[in-house]
Amino acid sequence: MADQKQEQRRAHFADDPAAGPLTTDQGVTVDHTDDSLQAGERGPTLMEDFHFREKLTRFDHERIPERVVHARGAGAYGYFQPYESCAEFTRAAFLQDPGVQTPVFVRFSTVQGPRGSADTVRDVRGFATKFYTSEGNYDLVGNNMPVFFIQDGIKFPDFVHAVKMEPHNEIPTGASAHDTLWDFVSLQPETLHMMMWLMSDRAIPRSYRMMQGFGVHTFRFVNAQGKGTFVKFHWKPKLGVHSLVWDEAQETMGRDPDFNRRDLWDMIEAGEYPEYELGVQLVPEEDEHSFDFDLLDATKIIPEELVPVRPIGRMVLNRNPDNFFAETEQVAFHTANVVPGIDFTNDPLLQARNFSYLDTQLIRLGGPNFPQLPVNRPLAPVRNNQRDGYHQSRIHQGTSYSPNSLGGGCPALAGADESAFRHLTERVDGRKIRQRSPSFTDHYTQAALFWHSMADWEQQHIIDAFRFELGKVNAKEVRERTVGELAHIDHTLASKVAEGLGIPAPEATDTPRPTPSPALSFENLKGDGSIRSRQIAVLVMDGVDAQQVGGLKQALGEQGAFVEALAPQDGEVSGASGSLSADRALPTVASVLYDAVVLPDGGLGAGDTAADGAARRFVLDAYRHGKAIGALGSGIEVLKKLLPGQVRTASGGAEPVSDQGVVTAAANGDAFARAFAEATAAHRHRNRPPARI
Repeated sequence: MADQKQEQRRAHFADDPAAGPLTTDQGVTVDHTDDSLQAGERGPTLMEDFHFREKLTRFDHERIPERVVHARGAGAYGYFQPYESCAEFTRAAFLQDPGVQTPVFVRFSTVQGPRGSADTVRDVRGFATKFYTSEGNYDLVGNNMPVFFIQDGIKFPDFVHAVKMEPHNEIPTGASAHDTLWDFVSLQPETLHMMMWLMSDRAIPRSYRMMQGFGVHTFRFVNAQGKGTFVKFHWKPKLGVHSLVWDEAQETMGRDPDFNRRDLWDMIEAGEYPEYELGVQLVPEEDEHSFDFDLLDATKIIPEELVPVRPIGRMVLNRNPDNFFAETEQVAFHTANVVPGIDFTNDPLLQARNFSYLDTQLIRLGGPNFPQLPVNRPLAPVRNNQRDGYHQSRIHQGTSYSPNSLGGGCPALAGADESAFRHLTERVDGRKIRQRSPSFTDHYTQAALFWHSMADWEQQHIIDAFRFELGKVNAKEVRERTVGELAHIDHTLASKVAEGLGIPAPEATDTPRPTPSPALSFENLKGDGSIRSRQIAVLVMDGVDAQQVGGLKQALGEQGAFVEALAPQDGEVSGASGSLSADRALPTVASVLYDAVVLPDGGLGAGDTAADGAARRFVLDAYRHGKAIGALGSGIEVLKKLLPGQVRTASGGAEPVSDQGVVTAAANGDAFARAFAEATAAHRHRNRPPARI
């Protein structure tokens, strides 16, 4: 079934531009398109030039309103395949047969900034998946963080207005470090759990291929017997969960603002298909009130120590879109796009999203016929009495009302057909009130749980992030009020943030210390330990051992890494054992775009060239960002000059030595390749002493 979506899309491809001459939209051939029709060589343009008017009109109307949030995105097609039948919990057809692959389209995104903002800003990432199932489209519209800023959707306009650019100067773009957001946060304690996630390294993922996804809300599975089970959705990347560091993320914005988008595209083109495992946390309905938090509160998680995540299938993204606008920009997700076997809960934020998403698509995509766009069109047949409207592309026949006799009673209702969607039957009653449940009032316990579950280095990054963000806030009272709220999470956290801001530390509060949840820390989310798709730089110049560089490329490439030779300039490099072609010129790239670096024998020489500006900065940045660094032969002496007193080699240098991710050997070989791959797979080596420059 996975190829059916591709076949359906082909029917919508434009005519082959190489099949004939240029035409207008009406199919009239055109012999000239570089000059408008004029009255004489220097005369006025004539309105009868229909080609000129059509061309300019279409250009003027090429853009549609960008999304209010999640405007900047990247997408890919692929498939989902269950591991086994989930019939015990849900009758959703795409979760039954492990032999069936369901086509999907996934859109990753940032929340705050417009389409022109950078990929590596500190922000929440969208992770939205459209399943083209045999029963209709199912949209799992999630984020890379399992909680949200607010509990009730009526606060969504307030939150978005606060986090967006400030209204008087439209600053900052793609950033949360400004007064209005933190004013909102300091006055709305329900935001604090999400702010802990946002200030962590979760907000600056290394790539879309290395971040988790979450459905955020509690949904329901419903089985064939009509029994409901509460469910939370989790996507887990095969490559592990990895991030940038803040300094690295900032520089990457300038070096390559499309860093995450480019990575996704390039890896799919190279056949390194991103893969994720879908897991669920299942809670029987009779256990709904068994926790010290409310399952309907979107600012809360279910700790995995209480309810383990059960793997139920995998998703592989294996095809890039053919046209960004037609597919990635026009794809329309909606939390209410569900299929039989999946239903909602009374989560007030989810209820609001079920209204808001459809309302948004109507204005963005020009009317109610956006489901007919190829990327949104279901594989399941569509038969209903909805008619006309903007951009109607179907030619309907017969009657358009129900019930009818003149149309043969068609389309007929499903009636007793067990495949029809039926909402879970549950009793709903109560007084009409504007009031939250008392079970939604604890805003600090899970924020503290997140903090105490972090490794020491993760906690320091969170402190640094709060200092940076609040340091951009001009209103002193907002800074102080926010730090006061942090004291309810942890007094040490609040005191260290206050110290960095130069404000008094708040008084200690009686905040209980929760039992940590190891599943929340990056330390326990490192993936399969491979170096597949890792980007490795080899610094070369004239005199390098070209044969050694070739061996490195082969050995590391066989393990799935992408290895590039970086030289002072493009072109050929004359080596001691032949020549090689530089893949890129060193001045056009930077260490922040790579995962590891190797200094080969003769690669930079052992003399003054070790102080070459671009190469020196490349190696030092890799070192302070905790990345793997390898050195062979004379490259070891270069590395020692760059990092005096911090490169350890064995006596004689016969066997490779690996120390805090710095791997050295006299010559390349299987042992060095294994040691360097292991150091690279660790992603970061965070306990290195600072470089003595």
